[in-house]
Parts: sequence; structure tokens; C-alpha cells
Amino acid sequence: MDIASLVGMIVCFVLVLYGMIDSAGGVAGFGYFVNLPSALITFGGSFFATMMSVSMPNFVGGLKSIALIFKPVNVNVPEMIAKIIELSNVARKEGLLSLEEAAGNLEDEFMKKGIMLIVDGTDPELVRGILETEMNSIDARHKLRSGFWDNLGAMGPAWGMIGTLVGLICMLNNMSDPTSIGPKMGVALITTFYGSMLANWICTPTSGKLQANNTVEMQAKEIMIEGLLSIQAGENPRVIEEKLKSFLSPKERPSQEENGAGAGGEA
Repeated sequence: MDIASLVGMIVCFVLVLYGMIDSAGGVAGFGYFVNLPSALITFGGSFFATMMSVSMPNFVGGLKSIALIFKPVNVNVPEMIAKIIELSNVARKEGLLSLEEAAGNLEDEFMKKGIMLIVDGTDPELVRGILETEMNSIDARHKLRSGFWDNLGAMGPAWGMIGTLVGLICMLNNMSDPTSIGPKMGVALITTFYGSMLANWICTPTSGKLQANNTVEMQAKEIMIEGLLSIQAGENPRVIEEKLKSFLSPKERPSQEENGAGAGGEA
């Protein structure tokens, strides 16, 4: 469970809820912020307009992807680099064919695929091309999901404004009773409130988290490609280690040095 996403979502809701209740003079005033027609216009318009812009499978997949923000990215880059250095030592001592047995113990399918291509004697440029094509396909699928939330987030305020305009038109056409103007104006503005909440509480943070997770995963796959091609080229494990550490931030590198020192020292 990614605690940051869960805590952020809950705390945002609690803070807004507290502001609503405090401003309205108590729990009884919470009803000021509840209006069914406004909710139908804002949420119904936003979701179904988004549905119009994508296929049904992509719409359903986009909605389901919100669950991904609560799952931690299962990528440990320093540990992965240490594994690549370990494989480079095996290949240096026993040859590339010895990697086939090591590949059977790998959990990462992307790395396993790259190793099997190397074991099969595939040309290095072809290995890079195949792995980069797969990486780009994964990247495109991830961007499709984050793009869904970007689109939905743009629809929320727009449909909120549509609801506000509907409410204002109704209010302006019935101004014979001055005492009703305030309540009707409040109802008209609720749709804008709903649209802003949909965009800034749910959609924008979800898209941002999906993009951040994708960045981490794409970096890991780039490191894998460089590491595997270096192994295939027969480079020294220490050289490979230094090359792959360049992908890490300075704060991450000390732990990598500890993990990789033993593997690099065996060469």
C-alpha cells in the first residue's frame, strides 16, 4: 500500500469537510453543499463526456487505474543494478550461455527476456531494438491511463461551469422574490465546487502519481537495457557498475556502492 496516496486523499477530504461544516455553522449546514441536479450535471457530464472521447474498454480501464496509485512501484533500482553486476560476473567467468540458468531465477520478465535474447546470440542492435520497442509500448499504455485522468480533470470544471450557467439562467428568470436569489445563487455555484473537487482532489493527483510511477519504471528499464547490452559486449563489471550508477541520484549511490562492491570485486 502506498501510504502517501491514501493519506493525501483522506486528509484533503477531511480538511475540505471541516471547512464546509465550520463555514456553514455546524453539521446541519452540510446540506448547503448537497444538490442532486448539480451533482448529475457535473459528475454525469464529466464522466460521460470523457466516455465519448475514448473506447469503452479504455474508459473502464482508465477508471480502474485509480487503484494503481495505492500500490507501491515494485522497483528497487540499486538492488536491480547489483543483480546486473552479479550477472556480468557470471558471464565474465563462465560465458554468456551460463546466463540461461540464471535467467530462470529472475522475477522481472523484461530482464529475463533480454537475457534470453543475449543467450540466443541475437545481434546487440536487435536486442536494443526489441527491448526499446517493448519499453515504448509499456510507456504508451501508461500514458493512456494518466491521460484519461487528465481529460476527466479538464471536464470537471467545464461541466461545473455549465451547471452554474444553468442555475444562473433559472435564477435570473425568477427574480420576483428577492429572498430566493441568495439560495439559488448558492445552488448555482455548487456545480463549480463539485467540478473543482473532481479535478483537484481526484483527477490531477491521480494523473500525477501515475506519471511519476511510469517515470520510475521507464528509468529502471533503461538501466536494464544498458546493463544487458554491456554484459553482451563483455565489458568489465566495474565499468558496468559505474555506468549504471550514473542513473542514480547522489543520495542513492552510497547504498549501491555497498551492494555492488562484492559483485564487482569478484571479477
